[in-house]
Amino acid sequence: HRNHVWSFDFVQGQTHDGRSLRILTLIDEHSRACLALKVARRIDSLGVVEALADAMCLHGIPDNIRCDNGSEMISKALRKWVAKTGPQIQYIAPGSPWEN
Repeated sequence: HRNHVWSFDFVQGQTHDGRSLRILTLIDEHSRACLALKVARRIDSLGVVEALADAMCLHGIPDNIRCDNGSEMISKALRKWVAKTGPQIQYIAPGSPWEN
């Protein structure tokens, strides 16, 4: 059902002059709706929290959030913030990209 599981991950891109971009993608797994796209040169754990908070204000709070074990996803700041807001974090097992 809607807001049962949200998933997020990063996609890498480049501008026309070769400079890198990071794109944080956030989807609702049930509806496959894109809930957020955050584009920046760098996105740290606070940027992830900001994107999740904005999406929760617009779409409600999910039951679960699924992500991999990247440094932005396992940070204390993100885990502490998610624990206060209510969802459970479901981490994807390392070396298992098919779960993403």
